[in-house]
Amino acid sequence: MNLGQGFPNWPAPAFVKEAMVEAVMVDEENQYTRSAGHPALVKALASRYSRWLGREVDWQKEVTVCVGATEALFALTQALMSPGDEAVIIEPGFDIYAAQVKMAGGEAVRVPLRLDPDAAGGAGSWVLDTEELAAALTPKSRLLVLNTPHNPTGKVFTREELEGIARVVLSHPRLVVLCDEVYEHLTYDGCEHVRLASIPGMWERCVTVSSSGKTFSVTGWKVGWCVGPREILRSVMTANAWVQFSVPTPTQAAIAKALDRADEPYGGFPTYYHSLRAEYEGKRDVVVAALRRAGMQPVPPSAGYFVMARTVGVDAPAEYMTHSTPSCPVMTRDWALARHLTIDHGVACIPPSAFYCERNKPMAADLLRFAICKTDEELAKAAARLAEMADRGAAAGAGEEAAAAE
Repeated sequence: MNLGQGFPNWPAPAFVKEAMVEAVMVDEENQYTRSAGHPALVKALASRYSRWLGREVDWQKEVTVCVGATEALFALTQALMSPGDEAVIIEPGFDIYAAQVKMAGGEAVRVPLRLDPDAAGGAGSWVLDTEELAAALTPKSRLLVLNTPHNPTGKVFTREELEGIARVVLSHPRLVVLCDEVYEHLTYDGCEHVRLASIPGMWERCVTVSSSGKTFSVTGWKVGWCVGPREILRSVMTANAWVQFSVPTPTQAAIAKALDRADEPYGGFPTYYHSLRAEYEGKRDVVVAALRRAGMQPVPPSAGYFVMARTVGVDAPAEYMTHSTPSCPVMTRDWALARHLTIDHGVACIPPSAFYCERNKPMAADLLRFAICKTDEELAKAAARLAEMADRGAAAGAGEEAAAAE
């Protein structure tokens, strides 16, 4: 049961696929479109971000389309960073961030989220120390990468937290914030997603990145975008003109139609987004319950595709702790546990130390990441296997107690 990779394994909504079919049948939609983005899509995006950010967004100069959020991040780092520049990355973080900074000739500086064991629970237990963030910034700092809603923790930064980050950013005139918001429509329990670019004084300092893949369960379509001030977006558009020239026109046309359809009633809900959130909340609850049954302490996410779980109550078998692989020459506890769950219990997950720099990897020793973006049938099978693991562990513990009593 693959609870490791973050892609949905069920069909995309019919209205999204129908939009693609319709786009392909229009002959002019099968040719190049403008490099900065197909007019139908950038106009749809400008209209929505104008509402969300409380300002008029110019579709011609303040929105550009990219080959997914990944290529948007690449274009931004290539356009904005020079050799010797620094980018501050919040950990645990998407491993692509640091790799792309390195490709641009820059250096990644890490600031960790810290899991407060005394917090009330939930993804709000992950805390960013703004003083630690401020201390990491130097005159060389060019980018701050802020991912909210956050992968892999499921944390949604509150307005108060974002205002604290904004105060730090505004004291560094050269700093640009790269806001990765690909999980913007996957928030749970009524949690509000606040965009940093909507905070007073931050529009000029932010580039907001998102995509259609997570929202519409079409991760293979690779339609992403950047929204931000024209002075910064101009450099991104210029870089992209030489990198990908034009994102496929039919997919852009299809996503433009899907955005309109998503705002309408869907499946008994006011909009498609309401339906999407309700579906994922149910999947999250199934995984959280299964992990608790298996003896772990999940940190229920407020958003996104993943559940992080503390594993202090689960033993890593000695044979896995002493084993090594080319990708992990010194086997850490989270890798050993992930291998144990995959090989012995048939439930694949991700060792979160992969999302930390070498110095901070020990923070992940007692953590595992599980994906919830799977069919109900697959989640049920995974839950059953995790329950069997717990039952076998309990039986083994009872046997040891009996032997000791004898």
